[in-house]
Amino acid sequence: MTNPLITRRRWLLSTCCAGLGIAIGKAAETIGSDIIDTEPYPSNANEALVRLKNGNQRFVDDKPRHAHENPSWRSLLIESQKPFATVVGCSDSRVPPELIFDVGFGDLFTIRLAGNIIAEDVIGSLQYAVAHLHTPLVVIMGHEGCGAVAATVEEILHKTKERKHIESLIKSIKPGLQKLDLKLEHDTLMRSAVEANVRWSMRELLALPEAKLAVKEKRVTLIGAIYELNTGRVRFLDL
Repeated sequence: MTNPLITRRRWLLSTCCAGLGIAIGKAAETIGSDIIDTEPYPSNANEALVRLKNGNQRFVDDKPRHAHENPSWRSLLIESQKPFATVVGCSDSRVPPELIFDVGFGDLFTIRLAGNIIAEDVIGSLQYAVAHLHTPLVVIMGHEGCGAVAATVEEILHKTKERKHIESLIKSIKPGLQKLDLKLEHDTLMRSAVEANVRWSMRELLALPEAKLAVKEKRVTLIGAIYELNTGRVRFLDL
């Protein structure tokens, strides 16, 4: 496991946002009727999760609100930010968290890396989100049809090799797929591999002393999720 003290990203720790005493969700109510939030700002991880689920349902139903996108709302974010959740997702162009959860500017702190792996820089970004932005909910979100996971399965099955830096991704994913039943039908195998990779990322994160303590003290809730390409639905996983 990598060292959670990210020397290459120390600048993150020096950019802590000042003046977060007033929640953006409440501040909006005093600015103008055109940007009043129709959903209360989540006060804990459970409420944050409900908001994500409600937003995803609107996305699935093709009834998005497109809230928190206009210039008046964006003006509230110039000096500070107060996202209500952190999402670690894949870089895949088909899986943009803000659209999937029907949220807007300032609502989510997103960290995207191919294969949604817990790499060194990801840990630094997560530490910043929890320690400085105080997001109560962290979601590790994989997706069906993930190319990084598919390349890993292909290498396990056929001993193929990818290019050098893609191999570094595969190296991070492979340990989480060791218990897969490789005799499964291909589509079933791939779905199982995607879920196994999300659970592996969650276990890797919880292996870090800081993360384990934050979860134990209920300063943050960690949950896994899978995005379904064909339906647009996000399926949440138990630990």
